[in-house]
Amino acid sequence: MKSIAPLFFCISVFSLPLTSFGQEKAVPQVFKAGAATSNITPPLGMEIVGNFAPRPIAAHVHDELHARCLVLDDGTTKLAFVVADIISLGRDVWDEAKQKIEAATGIPASNMMFSGTHTHSSVSALTNDDPSLNYRQFLISRAVDGVQRAVSNLEPARIAWGSGQVPQHVFNRRWLLKEGVTNPNPFGGLDRAVMNPSSILRARLLKPAGPTNQEAYCLSVQAADGGHQIALMTNYWLHYVGGVPRDHLSADYFGEFCRVIEKSLGTSGQYPPCVALLANGPCGDVNNNDYSGKTPAVKREPYEKIKLVAGDLAAEMLRVEKSLKYQDWVPLKAATSDLELGVRRPTPEMIAWAKEVLARPKDAKTNHRLEQPYAERTIAASNTKPDTISAVMQAFRIGDLGIAAIPFEVFTEIGLEIKAKSPFKDTFTIELANGSNGYLPTPAQHELGGYETWLGTNRVEREASVKITAQTLEMLKRVR
Repeated sequence: MKSIAPLFFCISVFSLPLTSFGQEKAVPQVFKAGAATSNITPPLGMEIVGNFAPRPIAAHVHDELHARCLVLDDGTTKLAFVVADIISLGRDVWDEAKQKIEAATGIPASNMMFSGTHTHSSVSALTNDDPSLNYRQFLISRAVDGVQRAVSNLEPARIAWGSGQVPQHVFNRRWLLKEGVTNPNPFGGLDRAVMNPSSILRARLLKPAGPTNQEAYCLSVQAADGGHQIALMTNYWLHYVGGVPRDHLSADYFGEFCRVIEKSLGTSGQYPPCVALLANGPCGDVNNNDYSGKTPAVKREPYEKIKLVAGDLAAEMLRVEKSLKYQDWVPLKAATSDLELGVRRPTPEMIAWAKEVLARPKDAKTNHRLEQPYAERTIAASNTKPDTISAVMQAFRIGDLGIAAIPFEVFTEIGLEIKAKSPFKDTFTIELANGSNGYLPTPAQHELGGYETWLGTNRVEREASVKITAQTLEMLKRVR
């Protein structure tokens, strides 16, 4: 009996089936993936956000908006992604969706990474006074449905990732002015950097104020036998493209990219269908407009530039996908923490300026075209409670791939620093994830001024990017 006791101990600890006395057979690890899309197109008649007032009312749907969902399962841990065609969402909206998904599926809220693409042709998820236009609850319910369906679609899968180069569509939109040259801002001050410089300023430009990231990252999951594509998720660090009529609802180049990928990788009659996702990366200071003068100006039809950018990105991701080496199983892990950041407040002088601006007649001459909206934002910032915000810092591990998530419009140089210092061989970052707290410049960029640094566009303390970078790297180390 003494010789048998250790055997019983092994059975109770490892739960390994026996093929014969004294021989143990390991239970094979099975990796699974499931994907689904939920249509989140809002009703016509809602206000399209993304621009300053007056904002247009949605009168036409050019292409449907979606919440695109992907769930991965290593047998022990599940991770869930949702990428929604919306300009951004507050943390409270995503938190409510996550709570409902956790209750329905058992996936911990900390294992869900939800983000907005930042299309400027969508509507707000704030509750509307008209109950029939309560887009917030509609969006939450659709995200919940999408993840539940992705869980139902889980099947044995293999996974791979890699990156390609799409440099021709990324340009830093902030330009440093020549020594001694400044540009007025709405607050009556002067900036050294300017966003999207007008033709009048072109001769006074010195150089781009920051870098771009030319890489595009590809995460691909296929059925275990390679018979069909389950999903392909891409991360590209580029703002929306635009060129959309003002009263159109559209998913911008994000939606067009997904349509091209799904058509290319999906098979006829495939069910569940192939799902593509395009999660936006740190591009708070990057768009697709070249202000150097090196690119000839071309007048384009609506949606023409969107198709060009999406087509080039899709072609590169399809090329990368063909070269990937798939793995039958990889470990998954998630880490999440809250980071308290100070809310940025206006000075007494700024408040006095704002009150003076708002006291003028509506038809009075202005010193800056955005004086009125930023005076309103200044007063709002002086009344905001509490004095801090809680930002979600998150990191996922998918094998040797690290994915970070930040709830801001992040400057590209911040994402590049995270990538360079990450403990993972491959790392990418998703912005506007799990919340939306405005632009995130570095302290050095704050010194230069410009739209992204203005109070009301930027809402948190100047050192926020330093704290966020440190906390994000800590999250990546934790899952590594």
